Amino acid sequence: MKNNEIRTVLFDLDGTIIDTNELIIVSFLEALRGTVPDGFGREQIIPHMGKTLTSQMQQFAGREDVADLVQAYREVNYRLHDEYVLLFSQVDEVMKKLKEHGYKIGIVTTKMRQSTERSLRFTGIADYCDVIVTLDDVEYAKPHPEPVEKAMRALGAAPGTALMVGDSTMDIESALAAGAVAAGVAWSLKGEELLRQAGAQHILHHIHDIYTIVGLE
Repeated sequence: MKNNEIRTVLFDLDGTIIDTNELIIVSFLEALRGTVPDGFGREQIIPHMGKTLTSQMQQFAGREDVADLVQAYREVNYRLHDEYVLLFSQVDEVMKKLKEHGYKIGIVTTKMRQSTERSLRFTGIADYCDVIVTLDDVEYAKPHPEPVEKAMRALGAAPGTALMVGDSTMDIESALAAGAVAAGVAWSLKGEELLRQAGAQHILHHIHDIYTIVGLE
């Protein structure tokens, strides 16, 4: 199914176009050492990926004040960033083609701006982005519609003319609430069925599937 009205493509960052999955898991495990019980691991972390870092830490630690754990996570994440982070296959090629055909591109993430910009520069895709909406730029994070709405306003995209691509239910819910077309990625660690249940109108099995959805193929 294609939609020739779509002229804007918004992307979540982690787990969608940039593979930071293992970096995130390692950062949580190291930061939470001594706080969580034995046996705590990726099975407990993955279902909560996509939420804000603070809310995840509160969930895992079982306490409200998690400033120390957030700081510990960020220190590990920063130290290991370049060792773990890489762009998912052919994302660069797809962004380049979208730009060449006049599409606007945005990033909508629950990461903070500093780490977002570092990842975009490191993977070489910063110049493709017309707008970047991070946790620092909104009052309410995804799944609230505010982040997607803010990106759409900045790019002059009316409801129904923007595609939001993500790997979590938070991405799908935010997109739908903002009036965007919601697409999930089959390479999500959470599994594509969860994204379908959240209301995803499209599932990308390859990043090139965007072409078909927006009418480039």
